[in-house]
Amino acid sequence: MKRRTFLASLAASTLTALAPETALSAKRRDTLRYLRPPGALAEDDFEKRCIRCGQCGEACPNHCINYFGVENGIASIDTPYIIPRNQACILCMKCGDVCPTDAISKIEYKLDPILSNVKMGKAHVDTHLCLSYQGKTCGVCYRACPLQDVAIKVQRLEQPVITDQCVGCGLCERSCIQLPQAIRIIPEHHA
Repeated sequence: MKRRTFLASLAASTLTALAPETALSAKRRDTLRYLRPPGALAEDDFEKRCIRCGQCGEACPNHCINYFGVENGIASIDTPYIIPRNQACILCMKCGDVCPTDAISKIEYKLDPILSNVKMGKAHVDTHLCLSYQGKTCGVCYRACPLQDVAIKVQRLEQPVITDQCVGCGLCERSCIQLPQAIRIIPEHHA
């Protein structure tokens, strides 16, 4: 057991013993907007199957995978997550290759398997914030997308349109030059 897992578990059990009502309020917060790595199981199943080994983060060449402390509840301690605005997923699929429990599925690095098996979330464009919808051509999100013309298409003035094929990698959100960003990923577990 890693030291951080041991200390977090010790803190969680102490919190539960000393203040059970506080421990109950430390359940997963639905207000946090984070993504699970590509190919991750549904949230509850993922938390049960993940052994918190950290191999997914070590394998990630983009260094986008972080690990929860207690901020997302006790069940999430040391599980991997991605904040796309900080560092988005490049869909390399290496995290699933090293996951020993299949909490993150192995997915072949090809278009069809990625489209069929990756459901991190879906991009949403706020047309009130998007520069292209305000008459200023931009297109940065479109050019950042690894699935151009599949997950995201553009209309006149490079206005982005998200399709049902969006897998939610977050590269569009990461690249958006507008503040606050005009495109955000709505995580699958929030849908």
